[in-house]
Amino acid sequence: MSASHHLTGDSVLSEVIKGRDTSGRRAPTLRAQLLGKQLRELRESAKLTLKQAGDYLQREPGTMSRMESGIIPIRAADVMALLNLYGVEDQNLRDGLERLSRDIWRKGWWDGYDSDSMGVMIDYAWIEARAEEIGSYDAMVVPGLLQTREYAEATIRGADRDASDEAIKRWIEFRMNRQHILDQEKPPRVTTILDESVLERMIGGPDVMRAQLRKIVELSEHPAITVQVLPLRAASHASPEGPFTLFTMPDPYLKLAHVDMRGGAIYVESPKVENFARIYTHLREAALTPEESVALISSKAERIK
Repeated sequence: MSASHHLTGDSVLSEVIKGRDTSGRRAPTLRAQLLGKQLRELRESAKLTLKQAGDYLQREPGTMSRMESGIIPIRAADVMALLNLYGVEDQNLRDGLERLSRDIWRKGWWDGYDSDSMGVMIDYAWIEARAEEIGSYDAMVVPGLLQTREYAEATIRGADRDASDEAIKRWIEFRMNRQHILDQEKPPRVTTILDESVLERMIGGPDVMRAQLRKIVELSEHPAITVQVLPLRAASHASPEGPFTLFTMPDPYLKLAHVDMRGGAIYVESPKVENFARIYTHLREAALTPEESVALISSKAERIK
């Protein structure tokens, strides 16, 4: 059975809000959910029940169900045993699911931030670190990967005016650490479409905003970064609902769309993610070229007094 069947099948992982459940417990990580979903699809394709899979691993059906839901992270040895049971011979799929299972347990720089206030962003940082391509449409603020520290502080303080200085300091540090993916030997390809209104919104005051716009111009010279501006004259465009981010992931990860919300985040996977991909294509077509965009951003920076 091919990997593509599982990456573009009709079942949908998300439109699930990530964060904490009503009891306050940490919700399953997206990593565990992605793995569990693919294992469930493989089991169903093999026409096996939860009990049959559980008997093979010497686990209760309820435990198997929680593994497939991502509530209980499944270990690599059990993943490989299940792939044998399900008759999966595709070596790329086997290798990819083994990597994903180890990723669930592997520590990353973000694990030091795994707290009540940072839980939702842990998954986001993990996705950024694994993505091959990141495409965002931003209608309110400059995306975190392109922010200066001062602009980041202004947006974070504006978003939560009751937060303590210590919490804000950790959130800023977390955002700045995310940007290190751009310094990797093989960084993800990042394409950002900025609504022109983002360039006009005077976040942090003139000095902060001028420095932020100049930072965007500087980053546009990075070989992995493309910046485009959706001009105000494009009165009718394809995403009236607001900003979103697309992640193109290596096999066996799913292609994902992310929509940020105050109560958490929504992750949508194939095939519904293709709706976001089409919208993104329309936005890029309506936007200024990268060269025109950089010229516009530069001119706006120079006009700030």
